[in-house]
Amino acid sequence: SEVLAAEAASCLNRAMAALRDIWEEIGIPEEQRLERTDVVKQHIKNLLDMMVAEEGRLKERLLKSIATCRKELDTLCSELQLSPVETEEKSTILQMEKNLRMHVEELQKQKQDRKQELKALQEQDQDLCDILCTALFSIDSSAVPSLEDLDCYRRHVASLNTLKEQRWEEFVSNKRQIILLMEELDHTPDTSFERDVVCENEEVFCLSEDNIVALQNLLQQLEARQALNEAVCAELRARIVALWERLQTPQEEREASA
Repeated sequence: SEVLAAEAASCLNRAMAALRDIWEEIGIPEEQRLERTDVVKQHIKNLLDMMVAEEGRLKERLLKSIATCRKELDTLCSELQLSPVETEEKSTILQMEKNLRMHVEELQKQKQDRKQELKALQEQDQDLCDILCTALFSIDSSAVPSLEDLDCYRRHVASLNTLKEQRWEEFVSNKRQIILLMEELDHTPDTSFERDVVCENEEVFCLSEDNIVALQNLLQQLEARQALNEAVCAELRARIVALWERLQTPQEEREASA
């Protein structure tokens, strides 16, 4: 600061000397020179006062920004369920404001990322629940989810995806067997559920637990009918063979009838 003051005084002295030389060459009277000198001093004073005031306003803006950032940091830490951010009290005002602002931006991004992931998980959850006819995952959509909440939600959605794949494979396998049995039994689907099962658009079938149970029951019923028919056929064949024996029917006639 002493060097700066010396340089400023030197610049001022040079400028005043140059002004005096100009005034002398022009022939300005001494009285007017004194007046002009006062004008120069006042101009310099106003300029310095303006610069001091401007830098003072800068300091106020930085302090205000620090207070705002501290308040926002407290709010973000509370929302994100994080420990309060520690700041270096010994740092300068400018460095402190910069550090706090960077912390705020970082936590705002974390908040936005969590909210976006929550939205994506809820959309997946909704789609899966529509297909599986299950209840939605319980979570507060208005709050910022914690990392633990998001991890739990991810595992829940993953388990629903696994369940969907299992039920889909079971549905496709059972449907294939049901169609074959219906064709073999010459059975036409006569209920809305049976029509839903054999429908070509498999995507519309609801993979609920009740539907999967009903699907298994339908398959068992058709298998029971097939087994009954096979038993009846076996009994009739046995009776025919017995009649052939009693009638002493030639083998050629038996093979033709068979």
